[in-house]
Amino acid sequence: MTRELPSHRRRPDHRCIRSPHENRPARPNPWPSKTNQTNGYAHRLTIAELTPPRVVGDSGKVEDEGQLVAQLTRLGVTSYEAKAYLALIRRDSYTAAQVARQSGLPRQRIYDVLGSLVQKGLAVSRPGNVVKYAATPPELAIDLLIQAHRQELAEMERDARTMVATLKPAFEAGQSHTDPLEYIEVLRDRRAINERFAELQSQVKNEILVFTKPPYATPPQENVEGLEVTQTHEARSLYEFGVFDDPAVSEGVRRFIEAGEQARFVPDLPLKLVIIDETIVMFGMEDPVAGSSDLTIVVVEHTSLARVLKTAFDAIWASGLTFEQAYDLLVTRRAQPA
Repeated sequence: MTRELPSHRRRPDHRCIRSPHENRPARPNPWPSKTNQTNGYAHRLTIAELTPPRVVGDSGKVEDEGQLVAQLTRLGVTSYEAKAYLALIRRDSYTAAQVARQSGLPRQRIYDVLGSLVQKGLAVSRPGNVVKYAATPPELAIDLLIQAHRQELAEMERDARTMVATLKPAFEAGQSHTDPLEYIEVLRDRRAINERFAELQSQVKNEILVFTKPPYATPPQENVEGLEVTQTHEARSLYEFGVFDDPAVSEGVRRFIEAGEQARFVPDLPLKLVIIDETIVMFGMEDPVAGSSDLTIVVVEHTSLARVLKTAFDAIWASGLTFEQAYDLLVTRRAQPA
């Protein structure tokens, strides 16, 4: 039985005809299907199958691409170059546009990046209607980067040897030239004076000789470090009679004497002076205009000067009185009628 066609498909003679599209093969779908035919069954594609291929290590485990970029960067390429190289090794060759798309790099930069990879030997360009780029095998590419570092290190070593040969004569010549005043130190700040005096006291090895007179950087009753030095080293001090005018100062002097200090007292001392181990001298100079309110302390490390000043110290020491003698003399004087 012949199947009747709709009226709009009939010819006047009522013969049945085929549509011109009925025998055409189905047009292939250009878009990937979400399913795949396997053994006649529909198989759903996994996330891994839909994900673009990535760098795979020897063990088959996908490597962290960010870590590889960091490692390549340490070997001497830029981060853009590292990303482009990792994109290139995924396929036999890529166009520049494909590399930009695979690596996520800006298209306006991709030709410069690929050109740099070619220059460094990490990629090659293949001429054609459309220029393509291929990666150098990793074992060769990494070796090229290592060789570049070795060459740079060798050049640095050569430059270093040249610098040593150039600088050494100048250094040795400079050792024979010293500042004629480098052994002289000038102090004006009271805090700096106190700190330097405490430092010098702590460096005493054998003896310390002192002219003690106001103004005091550290009054005798507050000089704890000086008491410790007196107990372990030879210490001799010369004081002015004026210490007996201040009970606190005279009590501090008495404590030094009880700790083992040898003390003598004179009417006046020419200046403040400290001599340490016949090597270091610390003395004060009053401003001739401002007087004792403005004091400059000079520290000199000079053995000859220290010995000369020790001779002067011993001369004044010989004329001094002991604590008891000076105290009795002052008490007698004060008891006499004016």
